[in-house]
Amino acid sequence: MKKIIVPVDFSEHSEYALEAAASIAKKYDSELIVLHMLELSNAIITADNESLNEEAVFYLKLAEQKFEKFLEKPFLEGIKITPIVKHFKVWSEVNDIANQHHANLIVMGSHGVSGVKEVLVGSNTEKVVRHADIPVLVIKHNPILLDFENGVFASDFSEEAITPYLNARATFKKIGAKMHLVYVNSPDGNFRSSLEIDKRVSLFLKKADGNLNNLGNVHVVSDYSIEKGILNFANVIGADLIAVATHGRKGLAHFFEGSISEDIANHSTLPVMTFKI
Repeated sequence: MKKIIVPVDFSEHSEYALEAAASIAKKYDSELIVLHMLELSNAIITADNESLNEEAVFYLKLAEQKFEKFLEKPFLEGIKITPIVKHFKVWSEVNDIANQHHANLIVMGSHGVSGVKEVLVGSNTEKVVRHADIPVLVIKHNPILLDFENGVFASDFSEEAITPYLNARATFKKIGAKMHLVYVNSPDGNFRSSLEIDKRVSLFLKKADGNLNNLGNVHVVSDYSIEKGILNFANVIGADLIAVATHGRKGLAHFFEGSISEDIANHSTLPVMTFKI
């Protein structure tokens, strides 16, 4: 993890994310690219009027001053920091910054959302998760202890989940966390018999690993929904991290089909890491 992107908005939750990223950076000698999205109106950005251009410069300078003060944190001492202030129109541009800097991870804070706001607007974190090509670690609370020992990787064990599984396995190994694989059998998914699940899991591991050595780490649970099954299982084993694969759905497909990974990222109290399919 040579480079970590940390989008911040100067809120308490973005400070949690920054501290979590700093903890990871110290372990792996990573560079933090701290990104502030300055949301200016299109009128200020596109106007030809000189006074409006001066207004844009004023807000940019103000953001830079606030940014500089925000980065004066004791936990950042000894870490290479690259601050970036950008004007963003859409949150997918965070992924563009990550690609430009060849970053390995995005760390974001989130307070989560629910109800109508979640359906119509969604959280900024959710938008980043939806568009990111690299893993996104979502932090909800003050990371007093950020030693990942037991992690849950939730999967449907389909062929398209092989790549995120391999990426998650490599990441878990790197951070020293034991991976617990979980399949949730629920009415809101494709309910399967025990025999069907066993065959599905075995075929998946043979294709992904070339063997069945990891079969003992696979847990099959039944619950009313996939989301509840994942969260309840993580609670039972005392997990400190949940990892999920995401399709990165966009637009109407996202709203009609929904995304379990984004629901988990919104509703889990544990840190959540997403891996794109």
